[in-house]
Parts: sequence; C-alpha cells; structure tokens
Amino acid sequence: MSLKLAQLPDRAPVKLTIQLTPDQISALADYADIYEATYGKRESIELLAPEMIDTFLNGDAGFKRARKELQQRKKEK
Repeated sequence: MSLKLAQLPDRAPVKLTIQLTPDQISALADYADIYEATYGKRESIELLAPEMIDTFLNGDAGFKRARKELQQRKKEK
C-alpha cells in the first residue's frame, strides 16, 4: 500500500549528559526567565535546551552543507 505520509522517523528521546560552565547555566536560567516573560509560560532549561540546539543546527548553513556531503559520502560506501 502507498501512503502520502512517509513512515515517521524515530522520535524516542535519547538522554544526554553534558557538563556546563557556571556562566552557561546562568545564561540558560536567564533565557528561561526571558522566555517566561515573553510567552507567559515557564519552561525548564531541560526542555528549552534541545529546542535551542535544534534552532542552532537548523540555522547553520555551513553545517547543513557539510552534513549533506557527509551523508552522501556515507551512501557511496
């Protein structure tokens, strides 16, 4: 059977542990405060950080070009 909608990708979250500097934690806490002031809803740093990473990666044109080339090379192997 053929459907217009392709099979959905794996969306299961993967837990990642990272180390951040005190300045980075402070900046993330400030971002969460500004987010709450802007949108009227408090979101935790743990929920904001993945979206911030996604926005950063999607906005980096050089990364997107290089990733496309990398994926193409992987397919050719």
